[in-house]
Amino acid sequence: MKLMIASDIHGSAHYCRKLLSALDREQAPRMLLLGDILYHGPRNDLPREYAPKEVIALLNPRREQLLCVRGNCDTEVDQMVLTFPILADYALLQLAGVTIYATHGHVYNTGHLPPLCPGDILLHGHTHVPAWEDHGDYRYFNPGSVSIPKQDSPHGYMILEDGLFLWKTLDGEIYHQEQL
Repeated sequence: MKLMIASDIHGSAHYCRKLLSALDREQAPRMLLLGDILYHGPRNDLPREYAPKEVIALLNPRREQLLCVRGNCDTEVDQMVLTFPILADYALLQLAGVTIYATHGHVYNTGHLPPLCPGDILLHGHTHVPAWEDHGDYRYFNPGSVSIPKQDSPHGYMILEDGLFLWKTLDGEIYHQEQL
């Protein structure tokens, strides 16, 4: 199965449209959103075309394709307007023979690990910086941010297909890959 992974839309209608165009181009049946969907948060500047109501209108029709975990900017009020679940703190995925612990990153991260087994992958957003790090017993992956990338990283997402992780710009350019 092909899975698209993205994080930190932060209410940007512009970048949400670009992400959904990428989803269509990739022909991934599912997309995992790692939180911070509608609100930009007090530490971030407003993203381009900040329009949470438009993001709601863009994402709700895709509800069957979306898997989500809660970000630090996601609340019960957000859940009231979104027609797909967003308030889970984490998700465990068994893909390509590996357990992936998917979370936003504000609670569980490389400084405060969830219960991982050797060979697991910790997958989270939150930092707005793409990452692919080998920590010995586990690996840490981060897709970066869709709308507010930091440290000169691109607006992007990840694809997981047949045991291969690809980090891509929103235009589809591959800039890193990791084989499981």
